[in-house]
Amino acid sequence: MPAARQLGPLPTAALWAVLSLAAGLYGAWLGEGGHAFAATLTAFSFLLLVMLLCASRDVTEQISVRLGPTAGTVLSTTLFLAYLIYVVGTNTFAFERVGAAAALIFLPLAAAVSAERRPPGTWQDFVIVAAVWVAVKFSPARWQWPYPGGKLSYTFTVLLMVDVGIAVFLLARRMNGVGYSIAWGPRWARYIAASFLLFTCLAVPLGLAIHFIEFAPRWRSVASLPIVALGIFLLTAWPEEFLFRGLLQNILSRTTNSDYTGWFVASVCFGLSHITNGHFPNWRYALLATVAGLFYGWTWRKTGSIFASAIVHALVDTLWHFLFSTI
Repeated sequence: MPAARQLGPLPTAALWAVLSLAAGLYGAWLGEGGHAFAATLTAFSFLLLVMLLCASRDVTEQISVRLGPTAGTVLSTTLFLAYLIYVVGTNTFAFERVGAAAALIFLPLAAAVSAERRPPGTWQDFVIVAAVWVAVKFSPARWQWPYPGGKLSYTFTVLLMVDVGIAVFLLARRMNGVGYSIAWGPRWARYIAASFLLFTCLAVPLGLAIHFIEFAPRWRSVASLPIVALGIFLLTAWPEEFLFRGLLQNILSRTTNSDYTGWFVASVCFGLSHITNGHFPNWRYALLATVAGLFYGWTWRKTGSIFASAIVHALVDTLWHFLFSTI
């Protein structure tokens, strides 16, 4: 893997502060306020901080050195406390909700601890990856995060499960080669551009041919496109690349001793994970997502970082959002 420059903790903290401030100002502009809004913003800011800061230079390594084997447990406990702040502050506390949150956070941790220091590819690793995907895809998110009106349920669920993945795989399991980093390396721009352009040249004709997409540009939304792109990157591309490339493709490649097998199987799994989108079975979506997964996986293999593959992923999704609609 080419040497890469990774963003340091201070610039990452500054980025986090800007995003948290923007979220607070946007909420205030919408008329939100009071202790419920403050609790929600606190929980959001903390979950976002973990997601971003652990991608900066040497942070997870320093946490592991200072806390040792308890690092994953400490972070998981802190995540649970953040959820308690949310439900208490928003007056939505219920033992069922708290119990469900505890299960989402601590059961994956228990499975990781039971794997001890065995190499990646244990049954626990695959169960945890599947559980994280199921939690994001099918859990009753609006019930878990009811304030404000369930509008932030997907956002909170994604942030929480990314942080659970960090606690489990980066701290408890100390898995190598994940590429969970905000970094940039030599020739990365070429890999990203090549992956995006080649996929676009292949996927657009294919999508039109199988009547999955149609050209329908949203010119009126061009002003909001940068915000949409940022949201896609943080809440769709980054989490999915962490799960399917940094974890699943990584684990499969190590288990089978074949980068190509891990790349192909993870891409197929990525495609099949979209088969329920819109309707079931959505084979056209699954086919296009599998092809996309091959390009994202290639980018991750060439750079060793989910940051690069997430950029390609976000570019593809943003282009789709702006220029095409699903038939």
